Order: sequence, then structure tokens, then C-alpha cells
Amino acid sequence: MQPMVDEPRRVAPSRGLAWLLQSVALLRLQPGRLLLIALLMQMVLGLTQLPLLGLLVILAVPGLSAGVLESLHVTAGGRRPELRMMFLPLSSRPHNARLLALGGLIFAVGVLTMSLLLSGSETLMDPAMIERLEQGDLDAVASLDQQVLAEMALALLIGIAVSGTLSFFAIPLIWFRSYRLGSALLAGLRALVINWLPFLLLGLGLGLVLMPLAVVTGVLIGLAAQGGLVTMFAMGLVVALLLLFQLLLFATQYCAFRDIFGAPPEAAGMPDNQDQLVA
Repeated sequence: MQPMVDEPRRVAPSRGLAWLLQSVALLRLQPGRLLLIALLMQMVLGLTQLPLLGLLVILAVPGLSAGVLESLHVTAGGRRPELRMMFLPLSSRPHNARLLALGGLIFAVGVLTMSLLLSGSETLMDPAMIERLEQGDLDAVASLDQQVLAEMALALLIGIAVSGTLSFFAIPLIWFRSYRLGSALLAGLRALVINWLPFLLLGLGLGLVLMPLAVVTGVLIGLAAQGGLVTMFAMGLVVALLLLFQLLLFATQYCAFRDIFGAPPEAAGMPDNQDQLVA
């Protein structure tokens, strides 16, 4: 049965910063286990390079993301998340079919966006060049001029922004509230529109976090050029920092969903003590 569509709440602008602070508090509850889950997700996403399996992994990304949100939900409830939770949405009916359909929609939107934005580039429309880029040929990337690379980067960023907008609330609405795909998309987009100011502040906050992270990552990559154990240590720290930032993004998604649509079922106390900092 299709659930009643909850009306998303309009929250105060300061909630955008509150979500960021709550996310840090949430990640501190189970940092080790959540890092392992994020690492497992990256290992699974690495399979996208394989011909047939790669497409299935791409379609499964919303389901895997729902698994990470489930792990955060369990953490918020005072329990320890398990690695298998990341695959739980993909084995649960009817959620798995809806999440796979969302994955297909996001993939189609991404391909369409890239095609429209890059349609004027004869270089990137060359089938041979496309095949080399898909295979990860670094020489092919190096052969492209700066303007083409800039167009590719812009198209990629726009594609990510569009896909992220569609899936930000659609994923938790499908998983936590059993919404059908169409209802989840409409409700999620409405929530983003009426709460654009909190999300603007959230984006600014994440940008402030990203700047020192980028500086530290650059320093560590420079150290990695020395070779030996220093390289292994530096690259390990780089991976850990990137995984932590990815987890922070998932945690802000979860905290925003709780705030705007209400806590998912069976949720225990969320560490809300950070709210006083932005009240």
C-alpha cells in the first residue's frame, strides 16, 4: 500500500549548520565501524570498471547509499552498525526494485546531461576517444586540451549536482518510509525547494570543512612522493580523510532527513546537544 505522503517541514536557516554539527557528533559515536562501511562501499564501487558487473553496481548505488544511511540510523539509535547493513536495502522488497529504478533514472539523467553539455565537442564525440576514456586511458586524458578538460569537469559537476538533487531525499524516503519512486522524487524536491536557505548554509559549512581538508590532502600527496613507508602512511591518511568527508556528507543527509521528514521508525535518541550552538 502506498503510504501517505508526509508534508516536509520548513525549518529555520540555522538548521543547515545544525545538521553539520549533529553529523560530527553522530560520526564520533562509531567512527571505526562507519569508516569500515565507507571503505567497503568504495571497494564495491571499484567494480564499476568491469563491463557488465559495472553497470549493475552503478544501478545499485542508491541501494548502497541507503545501506550507509541505515548504518547511521542504527548508530543514532545507540547500536553498533554491521557491514552487512550496507546491502540490506538491496535485499529488501519492494525497496530494492524502487532503489534500482532510481539508480537507472540517475544514470540516464547523468548520461543525458553529459551528452547535452559535450555535444559541441568533436573530440569527445569521437567513438575511439570515448572508448579510450571509458577504459581509463591516461594518455587519452593527457591528449585533451585545457578547454575540453574544463568542459568535461563542468559537465561532470552539473551531472553530479542534478543527480544529487534528485536522490538526496528520494533515497531515504524510499528506504525509511517505503515511498514509491515518483512520490519520493516529488516530496524530496519540494523539501529542497522550501528549505533552500538551510541547504545553502549547509553547503557553505561543508565548503569551509573541505578547504583545510584539501590543503592537508595536498600536503600528504606531496609526502607520498618520497616513497617507502612514508608513501604508504601518507596515502593511507588521504584515503581515511576522503572517507571521513564522504561519511560527513551521508550524515548531513541523514540529519536533514530526520529534521524535515521526522525520525525514521525505531529511532532512538539522536545526539542533539549541538543544537544549542546554532540556536
